Amino acid sequence: MKKPDYVTAEQFHRKLLANPKVKKAYDDLQPEFAIARSIIEARIKNNISQEELARKMGTGQAVISRLEGANASPSLSLIKRLANALGLKVELRFTPR
Repeated sequence: MKKPDYVTAEQFHRKLLANPKVKKAYDDLQPEFAIARSIIEARIKNNISQEELARKMGTGQAVISRLEGANASPSLSLIKRLANALGLKVELRFTPR
C-alpha cells in the first residue's frame, strides 16, 4: 500500500497562494486578519477569556469569537470599546502597498 503524500501547512499555504484568485482574496482579507491577530494577542497578554472581554465591553462572547475568527468587519466604535476594555489605545495607519 502506498503511503499518502503529506505536506506541511506552509507548503499547502504556498500552493494555495500560487493561485491568483486565492492570492487576491487572501490579500483582500489582510486587514481583518491583522485585527483578529491583534485582538487575540492583546487578550492573551491581559490573561482574560473571550467571555471576560465581552463582559467588559458590554457585548456577548460570540462577538469576540467572530472578531478573533476574522468573521466580522468591526466598526471603529466597536474597536474603540475593545481597546478601552483592554486598556489600550487605537492607532490607524495607512502604508504603501
